Amino acid sequence: MFDKLIDRETITDALAVRLSRRTLLTAGAAAGGGLLLSISMPSWIAGAEAADAVSFAPNAFVRIGRDGQVTLVMNQVEMGQGTYTSMPMLIAEELEVELSKVKLEHAPPDDKLYGNPLIGFQVTGGSTSVRGFWKPLRVAGATARTMLIAAAAATWKVDAASCHAAKGEVIHAASGRKLAYGKLVDQAAKLAVPANVALKDRKDFTLIGTSAKRTDSPGKVNGSAEYGIDTKVPGMKIATVAACPVIGGKLGSVDDSKAKAVKGVIKIVKLDNAVAVIADHMGAAKKGLEALVVTWDEGANAKFSSADMVQQMKDASTRDGVVAVKQGDTAKAIAAATTKLDVVYQMPFLAHATMEPMNCTVHVSKDGCEVWVGTQVVSRAQATAAAVTGLPLDKVKVHNHLLGGGFGRRLDVDGVTQAVQIAKQVDFPVKVIWTREEDIQHDIYRPYYYDTLSAGLDDKGKPVAFGHRVVGSSILARWAPPFFKDGLDSDAVEAGSGPYNFDNLLVDYVRHEPPAGLTTGWWRGVGTTHNAFMVEGFIDELAATAKQDPVAYRRALLDKSPRAKAVLDLVADKANWFRPLPAGKGRGVSVVFGFGSYIAQVAEVSVGKDGQVKVERVVCAVDCGQMINPDTIKAQMEGGILFGLTAALYGEITLKDGRVEQGNFDSYQAMRINEVPTIEVHLIDSHEEPGGIGEPGTATIAPAVVNAIFNLTGKRLRKLPIDTSQLKSAS
Repeated sequence: MFDKLIDRETITDALAVRLSRRTLLTAGAAAGGGLLLSISMPSWIAGAEAADAVSFAPNAFVRIGRDGQVTLVMNQVEMGQGTYTSMPMLIAEELEVELSKVKLEHAPPDDKLYGNPLIGFQVTGGSTSVRGFWKPLRVAGATARTMLIAAAAATWKVDAASCHAAKGEVIHAASGRKLAYGKLVDQAAKLAVPANVALKDRKDFTLIGTSAKRTDSPGKVNGSAEYGIDTKVPGMKIATVAACPVIGGKLGSVDDSKAKAVKGVIKIVKLDNAVAVIADHMGAAKKGLEALVVTWDEGANAKFSSADMVQQMKDASTRDGVVAVKQGDTAKAIAAATTKLDVVYQMPFLAHATMEPMNCTVHVSKDGCEVWVGTQVVSRAQATAAAVTGLPLDKVKVHNHLLGGGFGRRLDVDGVTQAVQIAKQVDFPVKVIWTREEDIQHDIYRPYYYDTLSAGLDDKGKPVAFGHRVVGSSILARWAPPFFKDGLDSDAVEAGSGPYNFDNLLVDYVRHEPPAGLTTGWWRGVGTTHNAFMVEGFIDELAATAKQDPVAYRRALLDKSPRAKAVLDLVADKANWFRPLPAGKGRGVSVVFGFGSYIAQVAEVSVGKDGQVKVERVVCAVDCGQMINPDTIKAQMEGGILFGLTAALYGEITLKDGRVEQGNFDSYQAMRINEVPTIEVHLIDSHEEPGGIGEPGTATIAPAVVNAIFNLTGKRLRKLPIDTSQLKSAS
């Protein structure tokens, strides 16, 4: 996700220029004493507006108090990915303090102060946290260390070069004198920010690259960690909601006489397309909601079904696409090829199904609005609350929390909008909780994709041309309009030809939107995730057509991508690829480049006579550049693999009579513990810039599994989730 929002080459060059020492840091005295370092980042918003927005305004803050406490004000949120450990590691490394000495605070909403330097918005997503802050936070730490050393040297009247820092102290080795940072902050705050500081050499890292323990784990284990749903505000009541079950439908009439009779029910709130019950507690709110007699205006989509959607996308796929990548003459090369392939791949709508139910607490008063929520886009949450209330931004305060699962669901603020609409109608704080059924049936879904792929092979089986037409809705057009240019959604076509090299290549895009009311959005690596399944499945088809080994076939296409070839070689070695498997097992491979990282996976599967697929082993090789915390990387890969397996085996949102048919984990299944395969993760030691790790593991697993199924059964699956009816007695 977001990878096409980020022009990597441009950003690398620009950051090198813009992150000069003069513009990066300013220093001063913190309120109440101590050193305050203000880190300035370039805002990165495309288009003409960007030029005005690039003001190097402060983006993150490091405070060092007189007690030596280091505080990092975090604009990135923690949703299980380890950000609250890896980000402090960057600054602690250069500042020469122990990780345990760095305290975190959630940043308030402010795009100019706290915008992600790679994207420009205040957003956590797209595996951009470490990528965006890898250098700025280290520079900030190194600068603070340099200033503290200078302050100590001035105190001792010695050359600063004769001093060094360690464990939160400045040390003068010749005399054995030491001063703790807290004793130096007032003097350091008076010094000019040095124009240049040297970052530590990689060989001198003592924290970066180590498997430091997660700093957020104790609170999650002992229950003290606070998520949005833990919010308690004096006088707060609970609300739950039912929106029109038909997408795009409206609220008709409501008979609330029985609901009002439920003990604890306080108020019934009507919205344009929904109704909410406010009560003393969730139990009463749910009973009140169930007691309502509601008539819905189902509108134009009352008969809409998934079959209608697929037919419309099939029709759309025949239209000319907007060209995303073009080299050579693909049509001519395919026409002249010895062998031609032309196939269709499909991926379904997907919901997010976050473990922490979606929730938002709001108090609207005459003086302002307060919002308590766990969100990936805190400034957007503030903006939507301001828009709904009519209040200026500075009258809307947002308290961000830990996220009990994001996956892109909390990149949208539809819940904040609805919660504020409800809270406006009462004079007390309201926590709105959406049941899992309500959330799954009114989610912002991962788009349905209907892609056509074509290729031509020469007489040796080598592809002479590769074509990929992506058909789906545009998230960028809704979520980030400046990035939707000339009809092209650059995220939708991300990784549209994989890491491979083709002499003749055409990737194009046809936008097709679902009916109004069904909104599509980010789902853990949207573009790369969906295209990896399409491309890696198709590459496997080409290898089979050429009667060549899938690993060897891929290697021959990766001469211009040595890092991709390296992860492929590593995973093949660790998976014993060239040794035969026992009877009844199949093995498949996939290779993905996404979010700045290279991933290869091998899946081993078996298939029962009833067609049920058991993924027995997954071997994963990762080159994500400089590792910050190897243990976090492995955990992210493991989690991403299981998340992707859930989608590959079970994930599907379907529509009948305009209604989403799934409602909870009984009908929208998640992988169970007893289904979890053996997972091995192997990391490549790299000196490259850090890549993202939050999403690549998810993107890579589905094609590896379907390729393994083909290896075992000879059945080529071009649609997810896996249709077990096609595999009965196939093994």
